[in-house]
Amino acid sequence: MAENNNQTIPAFSSLTPDCVMNALDSLGYRCDGRLLALNSYENRVYQVGIDDSLPLIAKFYRPERWVDAAILEEHGFMQELADHEIPVVPALAVDGNTLHRFEAFRFAVFPRHGGRAPEFEDRNTLEWMGRFLGRIHAIGALKPFAHRPKLDITSFGEEPLRFLLSHQMIPADLNSAYRSVAEQALAGVRGCFEHAGNHPVLRLHGDCHAGNVLWTDQGPHFVDFDDSRMGPAVQDLWMLLSGDRADMTRQLLDVLEGYQDFYEFDARQLHLIEALRTLRLIHYSAWLAQRWDELAFKHAFPWFNTQRYWQERILELREQIALMMEPPLQLL
Repeated sequence: MAENNNQTIPAFSSLTPDCVMNALDSLGYRCDGRLLALNSYENRVYQVGIDDSLPLIAKFYRPERWVDAAILEEHGFMQELADHEIPVVPALAVDGNTLHRFEAFRFAVFPRHGGRAPEFEDRNTLEWMGRFLGRIHAIGALKPFAHRPKLDITSFGEEPLRFLLSHQMIPADLNSAYRSVAEQALAGVRGCFEHAGNHPVLRLHGDCHAGNVLWTDQGPHFVDFDDSRMGPAVQDLWMLLSGDRADMTRQLLDVLEGYQDFYEFDARQLHLIEALRTLRLIHYSAWLAQRWDELAFKHAFPWFNTQRYWQERILELREQIALMMEPPLQLL
């Protein structure tokens, strides 16, 4: 068992500032009263001021989303990477434990690490990213996760679509159109996976976009492995690409220039880029729908569940169907 997508409990209603600071106090960290909520919706993440020391980052996990063993695998993978001098920010251990409990919550504490967003339009930045992603994947391929799920068509496409259709999240007059285009899109995804063949899977970051990379003059630091899972290596590469086909080809070549110094890229996975993008689009809509009862989501995503939102999703999936029918990017 890994992720619970049918959560009904009020996830964070009792996570008050006092609760956050008392949780850290319970580990021996003396809070100075400064508390800053950071940008996170799936979990709750805070920068907490500490007496006579640097601030810490406290991450409170969404109740019932992951079993303890899955969270500990996330922590273990990050520590494994850090032990190999790969720039990640692992959880701090207190009395040998990285996962802690306070009242109804499970939480972890991390050192604060500053940085800016990476400039993916810069070729040197992409090559630098590629080198570290190659190193991450070389470690990720050494053994599988036992308790975290696999990124596949079922978990990222079929199950999210069933949730959307069964919970009546789509306006009635668009329901049939969305169902039809999503089913066509998933058929295209299956075709792409068939073309990719029996590709290897490994432990991934899983959500490697610019918001989860902190850049300094010393290069990138990778944070937030909350979505780490088993999957194809290209899942951690395609979110670095943007623009038209020529732009993405150049960017991918820049990434692979560094990546393949440390890990061999299986070119068959080029068939998966648009398929993985399509799965992410369907999964994202279902993720919003699953959390829609929470006020934080209603305030942050007021455009969700509107007529315009679903009209745009239908057009988006139609575009993906066309893109999946094109030949994959080519490595020149």
